[in-house]
Amino acid sequence: MTAQSHRLTCHCGACELRVVLAHGLGDARRCDCSFCRRRGAMNVSVREEDLEVVRGDKLSLYQFGTRQAAHYFCSICGCYTHHRRSSDRSEFGVNVGGLEGVNPADLDPVPWLDGVNYNPETEAKL
Repeated sequence: MTAQSHRLTCHCGACELRVVLAHGLGDARRCDCSFCRRRGAMNVSVREEDLEVVRGDKLSLYQFGTRQAAHYFCSICGCYTHHRRSSDRSEFGVNVGGLEGVNPADLDPVPWLDGVNYNPETEAKL
């Protein structure tokens, strides 16, 4: 599969990222951990070197628990844009709903990760 470049924005457009999806949308998934199940966003993996923050002065950071994962959202409209994974610090999960020209409903059904029982010693990617 050929890598795909996408523009990702929050709802109000104050935050913009450029991402290259090495696996396209083929690894889209949802997570049921205490935070993700409330957020409800489908995400897809992006390597650190394939994520560029184009406009980010309105990005805010949220961390909890072990503070290993770093969750970013727009401080104006509140939309989740991306997060640094706790399971693989060289990767980010990005909000599929923020990708220009992509409707997450077209990808359903997607797998759910067992974030409730996530153990940092496992290989699960949250």
